Amino acid sequence: MKQKIFRLLADLRFAIFILLLISFCSIAGTIIEQDQSIETYKINYPLINPVFGFLSWDRILQFGFDHVYKTWWFFSLILLFGISLISCTFLQQLPSLKIARRCQFFRTTGQFYRLKFSTILNNFSFNKILLRIKNNKYSIFQQKNIIYCYKGLIGRIAPIIVHFSMILVLLGTIIGSLFGFKAQEIVPKTETFHIQNILTNGQLTFVPKTSTRINDFWITYTKNKTISQFYSDVSILDNQGNETNRKTISVNYPLISNSVYYYQTDWNLIGLRFQNLKNEIIEYPLINVFNKESKVWLTWISNNSSLNEGIITIIDNLEGYCSVYNENGQFLGNVELNETINFKTPLTLLEIISSTGLQIKTDPGIPIIYLGFFFLMLSTLISYITYSQIWIIQKNQQIFIGGNTNRAIFEFELEFFKIIK
Repeated sequence: MKQKIFRLLADLRFAIFILLLISFCSIAGTIIEQDQSIETYKINYPLINPVFGFLSWDRILQFGFDHVYKTWWFFSLILLFGISLISCTFLQQLPSLKIARRCQFFRTTGQFYRLKFSTILNNFSFNKILLRIKNNKYSIFQQKNIIYCYKGLIGRIAPIIVHFSMILVLLGTIIGSLFGFKAQEIVPKTETFHIQNILTNGQLTFVPKTSTRINDFWITYTKNKTISQFYSDVSILDNQGNETNRKTISVNYPLISNSVYYYQTDWNLIGLRFQNLKNEIIEYPLINVFNKESKVWLTWISNNSSLNEGIITIIDNLEGYCSVYNENGQFLGNVELNETINFKTPLTLLEIISSTGLQIKTDPGIPIIYLGFFFLMLSTLISYITYSQIWIIQKNQQIFIGGNTNRAIFEFELEFFKIIK
């Protein structure tokens, strides 16, 4: 009974069926938005008019399609597929490799007629044949007048390495889903923060308690005044507040600390800091105005306590200035840093307060996945090594010789004719 079960698991058709199920679930996880709020699914997948006639938000939540890659049934499919690969490796691939290593002598001349390449040599030197085979890097085994030769046995290891690499990829996927997390933080310049805004996390995730400080944030622009790159100077602090790691990050150049990646993803402006004649510091919050082409922020600076008179300041960059308009929308000019606005109460622009957007994530399964793909590429190269066999029987004055190969038939044919020419 156990042998039947393992034979079923090792069957290629069963493995393909499980792989198709995993592919179907992965497609569903790609089409359906993952890890969104319930309101998002209620809007996009209503009960009254379900998508495709059956896909409504309650079914998505019921079957876990809002977090496909972390459900128990997806893990079960991956585990079942891994067991199938392991069973196939031990029940089929390894025995096949052991058989290939054995000396498979031909005992009768009738066996040569089943080979694609075979011939009979008359009055030919037996030693000369063996020398030519040896020069072609074959391993030679002899029992009296019968010979068995092979080369390229390492090519038979490629399917085993393929199974091993796929198991590593599956294992890395499970580890990443269980122990990984992704967070998003918007932090003002010079502020210190802990990782709190967790977007996704696994069942066994441990979020580090380290503190992170944003020392500085700035943006570089092109000649056309478009954003070239934005940077954040980030420091990792220990429990005593001492700096343990520091790096200036930018898009595609993260800071890596204890396998946690800090990516530069976004930026924002949160306020303008002014100074009046009494040397008092006044801050005005900036409001982001939706604009498809660019980011725009504005604030209202009042003239009096009733807030009905004042000016509007608009800013859309971090180049150190903002534009000023009156309450009627008339442009009054630009104000740069350390420049004073000629107002009823003069104000000096001290600072444009900015914040940086960081994506913080860790995936401990990534190194295992990369290792799996390395072995997969290695198996692809090894699979190009041809496994070739040659059999010889010397009978009276005749030499029966034949051969076979698993690939590169034309090259083997040329090699065979060079041996017997």
